[in-house]
Amino acid sequence: MKKLRIITGMALVALLGFTSCQNEIDEVSGDNPNGTNSTTANNIRRTTMYDGSFDDFLDGASCSSIVLPATATVNGIKITLFSQLDYQQVISIIGRYNDDQDSVVLQFPLKVKTSNYSEVTVNNQNEYNAIVNACTQAEAEGRDAIKCIKFNFPLTLLTYNLTFEQTGSVVITSKQQLYTYMSNTNNNELFALQYPIRITFSDNTTISINSDAELQSSINECRAKESAEDEAEANAARLQKIMVDGAFKVQSFLKLGVEKANDYKDFTVDFTNDFKIKATNALITTVNGTYAVTSETNVFLEMNFSGNANFNLLNNTWKVTSFSASSITLQSKTDAAVTLVLKQI
Repeated sequence: MKKLRIITGMALVALLGFTSCQNEIDEVSGDNPNGTNSTTANNIRRTTMYDGSFDDFLDGASCSSIVLPATATVNGIKITLFSQLDYQQVISIIGRYNDDQDSVVLQFPLKVKTSNYSEVTVNNQNEYNAIVNACTQAEAEGRDAIKCIKFNFPLTLLTYNLTFEQTGSVVITSKQQLYTYMSNTNNNELFALQYPIRITFSDNTTISINSDAELQSSINECRAKESAEDEAEANAARLQKIMVDGAFKVQSFLKLGVEKANDYKDFTVDFTNDFKIKATNALITTVNGTYAVTSETNVFLEMNFSGNANFNLLNNTWKVTSFSASSITLQSKTDAAVTLVLKQI
């Protein structure tokens, strides 16, 4: 009987030990194992795809990038790019005017690095158009890269078979390694991220993630912000066109609760397509300045006048609270009580 009790006790200890191991796996992984077609697997693949958006001003395709050296004709000017330092030449030419139709003509053959990290040779414009069209379709179908978060490495994947038994673990040390692993797994393999992991947003904020649900939530959050940034960028382009195409009067300028628009009533304000401002009156007095339109999740107009005390008061970074073809309403980025309304004439 004593021997039986000892054996029974040993079995109980083994059972408790097995349960403890299983609980430890659940606690470490944070979630049940995922298949290759799961939401988590898709999130990981899209987040670790090669991001080719850094040279979109040159190639117009965020899913791929042009492998340097390469040659292009930008607004009629031929440039050979040997390294990313040469991108500034392209940016300067494209940014010279804000109302022109920019043209980038690539010289073939050239090499392109695609979303799966492979390099392919492109021999002509038709082959390149096929790459751009495939990227556009991937974006429309939600298969493009998620660019607003990055995994911090190293991280560990726990592997399982189809009966949910852990078969091992893999330490991942790079974005490309994680993409390759997730792309090469088959339907007989399951995985779980070993939590906690850390991710970094595009604004360099880093947070800890403890589950697949938290990862999905963070992706949803950053994608919503990314969408707002895209919308703001489009609005900035629309605003610049309205500004360059029109001429304006200062309809209202409130500062410290005082309406000061009367100080500008004789002046017409013109925004040129090379980012300059000219304010003139009937006496042919000219006040010169510069401007810049930028965007984050909002649109901002920065103005800098010189040589005139009244116009110097308009030197500010203004948040664009609303705009139309007839008026632009602005609010100081640093003092919400300071507002400016420009009315098109």
